[in-house]
Amino acid sequence: MQFTALIIAIFATTLTGCAPVQAKSERPNYGDNDKARSFIDGMVEQHGFKRADLENLFSQAERREDILELMRKPAEKKLRWFEYRKIFLTRNRIDGGVSFWKQHADILERAREEYGVDPQVIVAIIGVETRYGGNTGRHRVLDALSTLAFDYPPRSKFFTGELEHYLLLAREENIDLLTTTGSYAGAMGYGQFIPSSYRHYAVDFSADGRRDLWNSPQDIIGSVANYFRAHGWQQGQPVATLAEVSGNDFHRVLKHGYKPNTVLDALRHDGITPVGDYPDELVAALIMFDQEHGPEYWLGFGNFYTITRYNHSPLYAMAVYQLSEEIRSAYESQQDE
Repeated sequence: MQFTALIIAIFATTLTGCAPVQAKSERPNYGDNDKARSFIDGMVEQHGFKRADLENLFSQAERREDILELMRKPAEKKLRWFEYRKIFLTRNRIDGGVSFWKQHADILERAREEYGVDPQVIVAIIGVETRYGGNTGRHRVLDALSTLAFDYPPRSKFFTGELEHYLLLAREENIDLLTTTGSYAGAMGYGQFIPSSYRHYAVDFSADGRRDLWNSPQDIIGSVANYFRAHGWQQGQPVATLAEVSGNDFHRVLKHGYKPNTVLDALRHDGITPVGDYPDELVAALIMFDQEHGPEYWLGFGNFYTITRYNHSPLYAMAVYQLSEEIRSAYESQQDE
């Protein structure tokens, strides 16, 4: 999902979603906003919405200065890996993942069979995003997307598109526009899908005629699995491994980014050696993570890059991966007891 560098501040500012909001507010609204009027024109002409309905809706959509502040100062950019890791690799989050897996083992196994995505990764994504549904967001999605579409120029085009998707999604899935809450970037449900991702990748895994990412464990799990399959997840393939480096050539390799770009055989010639036994033809990227006492080097494979399609951050992907491994180990240990 295109959640970019927002995840830390989401957790710092969110509570359970979909709670009713107060009808009266002192905040400015978008009922008399030129950009909102232009947006309404497009929704009427292109999608057949009723003008009066949208005018009434946006007269209740509030401009949120707190959301603009969060966008201007994403907390994640200030954190180094060892600081970031401490937020997600916790006993409570690992134990919560094991409990979630046990509770929904049948659904996770069906998702593995149908989408080819390993259960521990699905569980870890939901754990990192919302602590297994405990933090789905307290900001009204209509306010968040309207504020960012009409009053945040750096990403106005993107969020205008998401606002369009949100109104279409609400019509398709019968979502209440005036009460539904999510993150300050407009992400929703257990898996924090932005509206375009919700429309493109959410699935009705429960076969009840609706894609519900708040209340249906089947839809939540199936949708995360479908997203991963669509972005190239390969079941059973490695995600990442520690690497040892020597010489100076590895500095050049670091500049290539975190998308897999070089086969391991060539990386070995550059002084980069994976910890573990991996085939020479496997493609990887060298990534550096800051630990308290110096850098740590990892090789990220194709599945690591797939995790970054959910959130474009190597820190995020590594947190998901390491949490998934801790959850898998704990779950399997309890199964053997």
